[in-house]
Amino acid sequence: MRLLLVEDSGRLSEALAHILKKHGYIVETALDGETGFTLATTEAYDILVLDRMLPQRDGLDIVKTVRKLKIDTPILLLTAKDSTQDRIDGLDAGADDYLVKPFSTDELLARLRALARRQTKPWEEDTLEAANLLLDPLKCEVIKDNKLIKLTLKESLLLELLMRNYGIVISKERIWEKVWGLQTTSEVANVDLYIHYLRKKLETTCIKTVRGVGYYLINE
Repeated sequence: MRLLLVEDSGRLSEALAHILKKHGYIVETALDGETGFTLATTEAYDILVLDRMLPQRDGLDIVKTVRKLKIDTPILLLTAKDSTQDRIDGLDAGADDYLVKPFSTDELLARLRALARRQTKPWEEDTLEAANLLLDPLKCEVIKDNKLIKLTLKESLLLELLMRNYGIVISKERIWEKVWGLQTTSEVANVDLYIHYLRKKLETTCIKTVRGVGYYLINE
């Protein structure tokens, strides 16, 4: 489950991201509204979690604009504003739920589970197909030549990124950023290692190397 967390408090953002990752979410974070809006409208997420009061671009404005763009990703607004009118404004703008600070971790997780249930889709819509591979990123499973292959989470994220950018060279730095995250303590060299793991597990040569640049996916 991919989640975008837009929260301007670095301390709170880091703490929430840590908790969410422990509960199986793939979390990307932004500390200002403009960055959050760009990510929300250019990347694919299962849930958006937005603070209402953000620098550069207000959370309520992000919700309104995202909905005008016909993006139907479930949105949970986090806010210190707890009046009835504030809740009405958030929901009328297009948010699916509204959580007032301070909140308990258990309540946040419960609300996210509820939003995730509304977002459940059939298998056909959840899978990706490219280079004779059929990937279910939610289950970390890929089918090749009618054979089911289990992947680790990182392997699945890496393959998903390559499949979504079929035929396009992706730099190692961008792969590292997208799969491991900006706040990771891992090194870019892990990209080469996991490409090796994928090639070996899939028994394929469809993942090509552009020396000194990065990798791309193409038919064998």
